[in-house]
Amino acid sequence: MAPIVLGIETSCDETGVGIVRGTELLANVIASSMAEHARYGGVVPEVAARAHLEALDGTIAEAVSTAGITLQDIDAVAVTCGPGLAGALMVGVAAAKGLALSLDVPLYAVNHLVGHVGAELLSADKPLELPTIALLVSGGHTSLLHVRDLVSDVEMLGETVDDAAGEAFDKVARVLGLPYPGGPHIDKLAAAGDPNAIRFPRGLSKSSDMAAHRYDFSFSGLKTSVARWVEKRTALGEEVPHADVAASFREAVCDVLLTKAVNACVDRGVPRLLLGGGVVANQRLRELAAERCQAAGIELRIPPFSLCTDNGAMIASLGAQLIMAGKEPSTLSFGADSTLPVTEVQVH
Repeated sequence: MAPIVLGIETSCDETGVGIVRGTELLANVIASSMAEHARYGGVVPEVAARAHLEALDGTIAEAVSTAGITLQDIDAVAVTCGPGLAGALMVGVAAAKGLALSLDVPLYAVNHLVGHVGAELLSADKPLELPTIALLVSGGHTSLLHVRDLVSDVEMLGETVDDAAGEAFDKVARVLGLPYPGGPHIDKLAAAGDPNAIRFPRGLSKSSDMAAHRYDFSFSGLKTSVARWVEKRTALGEEVPHADVAASFREAVCDVLLTKAVNACVDRGVPRLLLGGGVVANQRLRELAAERCQAAGIELRIPPFSLCTDNGAMIASLGAQLIMAGKEPSTLSFGADSTLPVTEVQVH
């Protein structure tokens, strides 16, 4: 029988607890502290850690109730041990260790980024074939992975060298006077704008960049370009077309993300692309992904939005895969690792 696994995710500002039975989703409960961070215009690590501490007990209880089980029915506990905010990770790791000890069940310390790929196993109408290229886009991460085997062979092809895409959305939102988090507000504003009105730069996309950074991302220059463009118009006393700025900025981000992702699929001979992370909620990113993948003959996989953002179900899913692959559980000696490399699917 497939194992029942409880997963805990506390890498950033969302306290996620999920429960799965193999690849069957039983519960996915998320308590977000985003509203607390909004007053600061971004995530404050100390605030996030305290919010996790306050939310975990109730979130675990709600997940168990939603799944229609008791804690004693759980076969194993899985937890994100990295990458992420150190203090936030420590809260989840400590809770998972305590829970596993109290229930006398094995504990699996897993990689947050690889967990996003595991989320697709819970939602697909048909099984996810491997290998796959995975594009993970969130507030803190923009990563391009080559996943040959979910539990043992994940390669980092490229990642952001400065701002992640989600961070760029938040910073441009501030330039345009929009509230935090910036992504949804820019997406809504951009719907009324012309994506071709302003040609903003595409970071690390020049031929001179491709040798060393073919799969890497850079959004800091794009963010600065938007800010300078708005400042110049304002200084001249000209009206700033906010919708056009938002649409043109969004188009630049989506263009870079998908150009590099499709290039990776073609270069590696992998006919499928998986999208994950909170920024995948962006409507234009989803539309352009569908267009580019169809043109290139690539299968596009996107989990439901509830499984794209950080959540405990994806961590439970990865834990279940490790168990079913016969991997040994983690020891209690592991700690939180804010810079955990994606090649380490599990920490022992």
